[in-house]
Amino acid sequence: MEKIHREMPELSSELRQSIIKMPKVIRECSGVSIYGKRIKSIIYTMDVAVIANNDADAVLAVYPWTPNTRILSAISQVAQVPILAGIGGGLTSGNRSSRLGTFAEEHGAYGVVLNGPSDLGTIEVVNEAVDIPIIYTVVNDKRDLHKLVAAGVDIFNVAGGNTAQLVKWIRESFPTFPIIASGGKTDEQIRETIEAGANAITYTTYGKTESYFQEKMESYRDQASPEE
Repeated sequence: MEKIHREMPELSSELRQSIIKMPKVIRECSGVSIYGKRIKSIIYTMDVAVIANNDADAVLAVYPWTPNTRILSAISQVAQVPILAGIGGGLTSGNRSSRLGTFAEEHGAYGVVLNGPSDLGTIEVVNEAVDIPIIYTVVNDKRDLHKLVAAGVDIFNVAGGNTAQLVKWIRESFPTFPIIASGGKTDEQIRETIEAGANAITYTTYGKTESYFQEKMESYRDQASPEE
């Protein structure tokens, strides 16, 4: 029987054409299903304009400052997709991370993200407070991941300089455990991370707002006509 090739129709509008699109190679990964929503591409940004104008499946809202409920509230107002919210794990830990996790859950987050330095005690108190998945950021191969899982971690988020190698290292001990990983800048790097075992890919958008704005301004200059 001849196989029927089906292409997905894409609809847009004149005012919504300039969205940031995730690399198509990301669609090759299996995805992670959270509450019935399949997540493959995750945009990593804190720019609310970018968060409101992209085609990713989810938003990774993690930043280097102390987690703030007002920031999460602002993101939740503009995001069109699930939010994976950072709640600390370094300087911010213990009960404070737990309270932030509860706030994130109440504002619709699909998961909370704890940084690499998070101790087992913080993971345990967050696990007691929230019902949504706990995502732990793996930055090297120095920690006992089995202890982290026992404490309550549900998903690993790999963000190291040697991401594909770290993903492969995790897969050796956890054949079916959910893994999110930073894919890199090129299709080749992203595919290598997927082949290593990543279920979903985070994509960073540094400089996208500035470059899009520059393109817009150049277009406006070309369209501008001299005054009559």
